Amino acid sequence: MPKLKVPDAPPALVEVGMMLYPDCQTGMVHGITDLFHIAGRFAVDHGRAPIRVSHWRLQAGGGFARCFDSHPGEPADNSPAVLIAPGSLHKLLEAEEVAPYARWLLDRHAQGTVLASNCGGAFALAATGLLAGRPATTHWYFAEEFRTRFPDVRLEADRMVIDDGDIITAGGLMAWTDLGLRIVERLLGPTVMMETARFLLIDPSGREQKNYASFAPRLTHGDEAILRVQHWLQARGAGPVAVPEMAGEAGMEERTFQRRFKAATGMTPVEYVQHLRVGKARELLEFTKRTVDQIAWSVGYEDAAAFRKLFHRIIGLSPGEYRQRFSTSQALAEVA
Repeated sequence: MPKLKVPDAPPALVEVGMMLYPDCQTGMVHGITDLFHIAGRFAVDHGRAPIRVSHWRLQAGGGFARCFDSHPGEPADNSPAVLIAPGSLHKLLEAEEVAPYARWLLDRHAQGTVLASNCGGAFALAATGLLAGRPATTHWYFAEEFRTRFPDVRLEADRMVIDDGDIITAGGLMAWTDLGLRIVERLLGPTVMMETARFLLIDPSGREQKNYASFAPRLTHGDEAILRVQHWLQARGAGPVAVPEMAGEAGMEERTFQRRFKAATGMTPVEYVQHLRVGKARELLEFTKRTVDQIAWSVGYEDAAAFRKLFHRIIGLSPGEYRQRFSTSQALAEVA
């Protein structure tokens, strides 16, 4: 067993919160809390900050407050970097009782928090309206009811984890292990994720490719106008979009928008959109039998050669090489 140590004075912490509600899956809440704790201890071994884990409960007078904090002596605000809605073993949140949870999730999302769900927790995320037109997954058992309640969501119940940048959804009850590893990879890097998986005897095979299939943009920069554009870009899906159109969405003059966007995200608007489009192309290469030319067209590139060149520059592989390495076996068989 590796020697795990916690420093006397840890550096600034990144916080992952869990939203509790009646009959939520306590096994998932405590299990993923342990997973993040172990990942944080491995992170310390690599000179990184551990993860602060908090549980949040709706108060009788309204509003949410921490009912558990792994680092209670540290300064805290009300916006975790990631906020998770767990699943349930017994009943889903009904439409009439989900409202305060959805409002809080929506408010946190507007402040730059990445929202995540496991199993039936996707119903709380969908109630915010943020999943409209976007892909999401939940437990296969709830798929029919989910489609009935939220027909505008692109439900893909056969997927284990869907990382759509600012929103991550995971499938059935035990998919919280996949969700936890994905969040660890985003916050602490692939090395810590792999060490955590080995320590917990979780098989990471079949999960790594999902990590490569998603673009994780910077969302905690604090520039509300730029964050609004990022959410708008994520929700509209892959496709061409001009910088003046993005600037108009932000309500800024174009030069000011480009300067602030680069300062907030670390990328130019054009680079950011390229990464979004290539990220969507990765998913299509993994999970569909479309040709590379068809995929290029579907993500907004009329020139397939230009798309191949861009894909190789960003990913380091050609689209064909990427599909050969990371496609699901079923998709490969269909392509063949």
